[in-house]
This record gives sequence, structure tokens and C-alpha cells, in this order.
Amino acid sequence: MNALKKLFGGNTRQFGMIFALVALIVFFQITTEGRTLTPGNVINLFNGNSYILILAIGMVLVIIAGHIDLSVGSVAAFVGVTVALAIRDWGIPWYAGVLLGLLLGALIGAWQGLWTAYVGIPAFIVTLAGMLLFRGFNQFVGKSNTIPVPNDFQYLGSGYLPEVGPSTGYNNLTLLIGLAAVAFVIFSEIRRRRTAKVLGAEVAETWVVVLKLVLVCAAILYATYLFATGRPGTSFPIPGLILAVLVLIYGFVSSKTVVGRHIYAVGGNRHAAELSGVQSKKVNFLVMMNMSILAGLAGMIFVGRSTASGPFDGVGWELDAIAAVFIGGAAVTGGVGTVIGSIIGGLVMAVLNNGLQLLGVGADLTQIIKGLVLLIAVAFDVYNKSQGKRSIIGLMMNNFNRPAGGPGTPLQPDETTSTKETIAREA
Repeated sequence: MNALKKLFGGNTRQFGMIFALVALIVFFQITTEGRTLTPGNVINLFNGNSYILILAIGMVLVIIAGHIDLSVGSVAAFVGVTVALAIRDWGIPWYAGVLLGLLLGALIGAWQGLWTAYVGIPAFIVTLAGMLLFRGFNQFVGKSNTIPVPNDFQYLGSGYLPEVGPSTGYNNLTLLIGLAAVAFVIFSEIRRRRTAKVLGAEVAETWVVVLKLVLVCAAILYATYLFATGRPGTSFPIPGLILAVLVLIYGFVSSKTVVGRHIYAVGGNRHAAELSGVQSKKVNFLVMMNMSILAGLAGMIFVGRSTASGPFDGVGWELDAIAAVFIGGAAVTGGVGTVIGSIIGGLVMAVLNNGLQLLGVGADLTQIIKGLVLLIAVAFDVYNKSQGKRSIIGLMMNNFNRPAGGPGTPLQPDETTSTKETIAREA
């Protein structure tokens, strides 16, 4: 037990979602007789859930800021049908369609952000109205018909990295991405350790760092192997690549930039944040607009995967995204949550869905199980916080990304400190 505490940096109960994800994978791998961790199933799992994970990235920022967005499914559907019609009827190229979809998402987000941030209507009400409004627009514009999209646009939602270089029996680009990810993880850990020593902070023992790197890199390399050895014509999916880029960008923005700090500050205590110089209206406007942009992107990816836009696209997506964020450790009251946590929460739901389908469990029982998982995960996190402990995923990322304690240790977004102290130390 002491070794585990050294390895993970704290009480192992606080890493429940990571352990739950691993336990689910192992459980379904055994009960499905090895069908869970096959290249084809893993590729399909990422292809079929990437749009929800993209929504979760935007939703976690909305929830951290103390809001919630119920319109993301309707916005995604409206953007999807509009882009499909524009490509079909106006003859614009696929990349122009993508730009149009992102612009439309930004305009919708600006509309909802205006009502939320500057008029002062709660985001719950604004986006509830938006859910009805844009669902109606989707059916009105598309006339409740199915609108097909060309093959070039389908590549956005169902394409794979191409084959390049010599024949190795694997997809070479997938291998390169996997090796680059391993190199990035090792370089980042060495850099953090070196910086901590320069600042005089306490660093973990060498064997702890080495073992942690071995586990993380082994997981990355195994996933790379699965993606690189799929059936001919498949490899790491394009939606997965888009998702990975977004995780890197938003993970950096939320934890390493002033904008990210301000989002946490507003969600933690808006009045204190304003006294510290944070412009809360601009922050609220930004997170709402960003959410709709990502919803538009998710809608286009789904249309590309399904080869057409339909009148029932986006139904229930907001619930899946919200569930992923809360399972990932975000607080209902705002101020707490991480991008990585929301992705882990989304993967828990995705693996659960996939495993139950492989076992032939009916849709009714699947919904019951998903509801119980959401309730138990949030109840566990609420219990931890009531005992004075931090968020499960937030603490996990806190311990993984920096050495514990010591002078000069960077402040993390979900540390239990006042908003004024956060802004002052960051400045």
C-alpha cells in the first residue's frame, strides 16, 4: 500500500475513476472472451464516441465556470444539417463547409453567451431555450429529411491515417504518433522534475518516477499497437486525432494560461474573482461561445461518420457530455474539474456502453446501469469533498503533473485556496 501511495502521490481511493476504467476494461475483456481489446473494437469505440468526448471538453469549461449547456445536441444537429445543405446545394468544397460550421457555431455561442453573460439570464434557461430553438431550426432547415454528404467530408468523421513509407505490417503514421506520445510523456516528466529541483521543491524518488513512466508508456504503446494492427485500410481514426489535438490545446489553456485561471476563479467565487480584476462577463461569454463551436465540430464529425445529416441527430448528446464531465470529477457548484478528467469520464461511459453491447445487454438495462454509475461516481466524489479532500481526477492530475509539496510548487486550479490568492500568485 505504501508503494502505491508513493507511486500515485496520495490515497489510492482518490484515483477511483482511473481504477474504474481499468477494471471495466479487464472485466469486459474477460466476459466477452477477448473481444473488447481487439483492434477493430477499439477503433470503433473511438470512432463512435469521439464526438461525445469533444462535447465533454467544452462542457467541462462551462461547468467549471458554474453553468450548464443543454443545447449542445441541438446546436450540433443544426450545424450538421446546415453544412450538409451548403455542400450539396451551394457546391462549396468540404473544407469551406467545415469553416462554415465552425463560424455558425461561434455565432450561436455568441448569441447564447450574450444572454447569459450580459443580460444575466441563467445559462440553464438560455440553453434550454436554445435546445428547443435549434432543434426546431434543424428540422425546419432540413425539412426533416436526410441530407447526404460527399466522401471528402465523410473522411472527417470516419477516415483513418493513410499508409506511408515502407511496408512494415503496421500503419507507420500510427506508430510514429505513438512513439511521439511516449517521447512527449518522458520529456515532460524529466522537465518537471528538473524544474522542481531548481525551485527547491520536493521531488519523488527515482524508482517512483521510472515505474510511473513505464506504466504510462506501456499503456500508450499497447494502444498504438491496437490502432496500428487493425484490418487493412484502418489505423488511428481522424476523429481520434482531432480529439487528441483538442485535449492538448484545452488542457494547456485550462491549466497554464490566464484565461484558464479566470474560468476557475469565476466558477469558484464570481464576486471574489471580480474584486481581483477578473472580467466575469467576458469569461462567461467566452465559455458559452467555445461550447457551441465545439458542438458544431462534433456535429460535423458525426455527420461525416454517418455519411448524412438526419432530423434526429444530437438527441441526448448533452446528457452524455454532462455525465462524462461529472463522472470525471467536476463539481456541480463550479470551480473544479479538468479536461483530462472529463475525457476519462467519457471513456468510462464509452467502455461501459461498448462492453454491454458486446454482452448483448438490452438498451433498457444499459440505461439503468449507466444511471447508477453516474449517481455512484458523483456521490463518491461529493463524499470525498465533504471530508475535506479534493476532486478525484483533479487530485490525480495534480499529483501526476507536479511533485507533491515544497516551495515553488505551481498552484493547481482545484487547490483549496481563495480566488484572490490564486490570482495574486498567478500574477
